[in-house]
Amino acid sequence: MHVVGIDEAGRGPLAGPVSVGLVKIPAGFNKRFFKGIKDSKQLTLEEREFWFALATEARKRGELDFKVSLVSEKIIDKHGISHALRLGIKRCLLTLRVNNKSKIFLDGSLKAPVEFKNQLTVIRGDEKIPVISLASICAKVIRDRKMVKLSKKFPEFNFHINKGYGTLMHRKAIQKYGLTELHRRSFLKKLTVYQ
Repeated sequence: MHVVGIDEAGRGPLAGPVSVGLVKIPAGFNKRFFKGIKDSKQLTLEEREFWFALATEARKRGELDFKVSLVSEKIIDKHGISHALRLGIKRCLLTLRVNNKSKIFLDGSLKAPVEFKNQLTVIRGDEKIPVISLASICAKVIRDRKMVKLSKKFPEFNFHINKGYGTLMHRKAIQKYGLTELHRRSFLKKLTVYQ
């Protein structure tokens, strides 16, 4: 039996994919591993990278496993953010072969497919349940790295700084240069004033 934590990163940005992270640990996992862990939003970039490196090392040792699924802005625009999140969750569960007897903890309003009977959605789960915290860190690190890479392709948008979020700098760049293929058009319909 496994315990699984699931969280997302990048639900709100105006550009780039949404990221779903899943961490799978065995029931007897050493809980001391999580000592000092926090939700990704409460950590610095260096702290997130540190935890991601710890998770990667633990995966190499076979102590845990994790998967991050990036769901594109095109899918978000075509089917909506909720669909994109469900797709990301499904991809992660399939890739890591999570069986439906596993105990699954999800953050916020996330849900696993209905066949996973043993699931619990926890408001602010990323602050309360360490395995969700680690999932949130993995999701954020992978998404941030992707946005830094994409910044080289679209330098005028400073994605390496704003990660696609609707900062003033980003909104002014949209006003000046227009939209790129990375922009979530469905998120920008209401954004008519850039100030």
